[in-house]
Order: sequence, then C-alpha cells, then structure tokens
Amino acid sequence: MGKSTSTRNSREWNQIYAIYGMDQWQTLIFLLTQAILFSVLSIIYLLYFTSICVFFELMLPSGTARFAAGFTGAVIALSAVCLYFAAANFFYSAVPLQYDMANRIVSAVSDWSSVKLALDLGCCGRGILLNAVATQLKKEGSSGRVVGLDRSKQTTLSTLRTAVTEGVGEYVTCREGDARRLPFPDNYFDVVVSGVFVHTVGVGRRSAAEAAAERMRAVGEVVRVMKPGGVGVVWDLLHVPEYVMRLKELNMEDVRVSECVTAFMVSSHIVSFRKPSHQFLLGPPEVRLDWRLC
Repeated sequence: MGKSTSTRNSREWNQIYAIYGMDQWQTLIFLLTQAILFSVLSIIYLLYFTSICVFFELMLPSGTARFAAGFTGAVIALSAVCLYFAAANFFYSAVPLQYDMANRIVSAVSDWSSVKLALDLGCCGRGILLNAVATQLKKEGSSGRVVGLDRSKQTTLSTLRTAVTEGVGEYVTCREGDARRLPFPDNYFDVVVSGVFVHTVGVGRRSAAEAAAERMRAVGEVVRVMKPGGVGVVWDLLHVPEYVMRLKELNMEDVRVSECVTAFMVSSHIVSFRKPSHQFLLGPPEVRLDWRLC
C-alpha cells in the first residue's frame, strides 16, 4: 500500500511539472552554476592545499597562514553547500510547494458549495492557485466561477491554457488589471485568494513608505470587492504583519495567521479573514494563530 501511494505521488508531481513547468528557471540555473563553480574550487583547494598554504605564508606567519588557508577553504566548501540548498529550495518552492499551499488556501474556505464568484488576485505564473479553486468548484458541482486577475495579458493567456489542460477551463476567466484599482464593483466576490503576489505591489516606488501605501491600497481593494460574509485568504512571503494591521483597521473578522512555511528561502504565512456580515463592529477583532493551516 505504501509503495502504491509513493508511485501515485511521484506520478502526480510529474504531471504537475508537465502542466505548469517552472517560472524563473534562469534563477535555478544561476544557483546551480554557482554551486558547481564553488564545488570545483573546493576540490582544487583540497588537492593543492599544501601549495596554497605556502602562498599564504608569503603574507602571514606559518601557523596563521595554515589557519587562514583552511578557513578560506571551509568558506568555499560551505558556500557550495548553501548554494545547492538554495537551488533545491527554489526548485521545490517553484511548483511542489505552491501546489501544496494552493490546496491549503482552498481548504481554509469551509464551504465552497455556496460560492458563486471567486477572485484569484495576481494569478502569477501558470495559475496553480486559480486552477485549484476551479477544481474545488468542479468537485462541489458548483455553478460558480473563479476570475484570475493579473497585470500581464501574456500571463493570463498562459493561465487559461493550463486551466483547459486541467479540465477546468469552463470555470475560469482571466482579466488584466491593477490590484490597486480592481475593475470590479463593491461586494462582488464570495471568496478572494492570493498567492505570493501582494508583496510585489508597489515594487519600484521611490520610497519604502510609498510602496507600503500601495500594498495597503491593494489590501483595501480586496476587502472592498468581497461580499459581506465573504472569505479572504492571502499567502505571502513578506509584509504579512502589515496586512494583519490593515485588516484589523478595516474591522475584518476571524483574522488568522498560520505558522511560517519556508518558501524561496524566506518565511511565508497564510492570512485568512472574513468580511463582517453586518455593517459595524464595536472594535477590531483579535488576531489568532491557526495552526491547522500549517
């Protein structure tokens, strides 16, 4: 039984890579190239360590020279190990982790059967999260639809192709738009999700304060387009405390922050929240840690 499960998982990951490929593969190649370079340097250093010690002795006392040569060699070897680790983490984060986190985001919404409209904000890449939402709607037998919004028309076309490949093309619509000014009316979506996108809003601004203001505007737009009683789930790598603070200011209910998950060599978190069904609250709600999301 365990062997069957292992084979099934292996085949599943192969299918995922075949459908979605990997964005930013140049970064992976760069990391691997640097790791190989440092590995070769480490081997050369080991083979010619005595000669290298002699070279160091031209500048330092004998005992100090040998220590300096050994320390330098250790740094080179450690750099190679770190680069291999970074490459492996990037490779894992690019597709398998995003696929896993997409399923966690979907599971954070308790009832999909009543969802008529969902939004994937910044459906970057090949649409892993977008298709996960569409797949859930299909499983529920729902007549709902999910809209993917991205800044690039080329990305939206790529996303639509993967949706067709996944067999959920009829559940998916893609639009080009700006997260800071969403092209949707107030109280429009039952669910809004986003994966590793909001932190990119405002990148390129002259100051950190301007960039933060742009991100907060995007968070405000998410709340604006959510229906009363609607659910929002945001997974991001950076600035999560800012999102939580802004959501509290906007009087969102049931704000939850997951335990950290390492992605692309940084700590990421899922933030889930609910828009109040009523118009006014006495005060900002308490923020809770929800370990079930981890």
